[in-house]
Amino acid sequence: MSTHILVLGGTTEARLLAADLAARPGVRVTTSLAGRVSRPAALEGDVRIGGFGGAEGLADWLREHRVDAVADATHPFAAGITAHAACATAATGLPLVVLRRPGWRPGPGDRWHLVDSLEAAADLLPGIGRRVLLTTGRLGLAAFARLTELHFVVRSVEPPEPPMPPDTVVLSARGPFTLADESRLLRAHRIDVLVTKDSGGAATEAKLTAARELGLPVVVVRRPALPEGVTPVPDVAGVLDRLGLDRPDRDLPDLDRPDPGPR
Repeated sequence: MSTHILVLGGTTEARLLAADLAARPGVRVTTSLAGRVSRPAALEGDVRIGGFGGAEGLADWLREHRVDAVADATHPFAAGITAHAACATAATGLPLVVLRRPGWRPGPGDRWHLVDSLEAAADLLPGIGRRVLLTTGRLGLAAFARLTELHFVVRSVEPPEPPMPPDTVVLSARGPFTLADESRLLRAHRIDVLVTKDSGGAATEAKLTAARELGLPVVVVRRPALPEGVTPVPDVAGVLDRLGLDRPDRDLPDLDRPDPGPR
């Protein structure tokens, strides 16, 4: 009988985790995507797209599909699905492993302004710069729509959703980005302030180095807090360790959990 693991995906780490799990005998993996990207990268194993209908809907899906463990490898700012996963696994008695890539840390020469929300970032901008590179994704631009005196360059994989600032140039691009690319972008658009979320990872880190080298201030939105009692792991190896799959004498996860009853 196979062990069924649900991966909540949408990140590079989720794709790597799904590939590792799908290659293991006796392990079935299903990756769930929110459906916000029109052309997601190929994934190993089964794939489902769309929401679950909140924590209760997710719990019902876990029971119906006889899932044995959940690995949340969503984006660090996908706070809603992480909260739902914590509630759903608590309700069903299933193990939950949350994978969060390490966040970025400022280094010598960085001019970072740390804030807790996009709204707080918008409040800071008029006093810092006039030409903004905004790399916070296509959602949430409404927080900056009131800044009519500033020029924005918005970079996102998918077209951003309105409302957005009236003076906005949209660049459609997907990382990874090189340091040379980021430096050229900042210079070409005469950017004097960068706004980003603390997503972590190497694929989009070059913009921070480019900003440092050009002496530009960076407004960094902190990550939302994880649900109470959740301790994340930093990588795929950490997930495999939590599930017991890194042990040479085991092929299947050691899923030590209370029996939730029929699923």
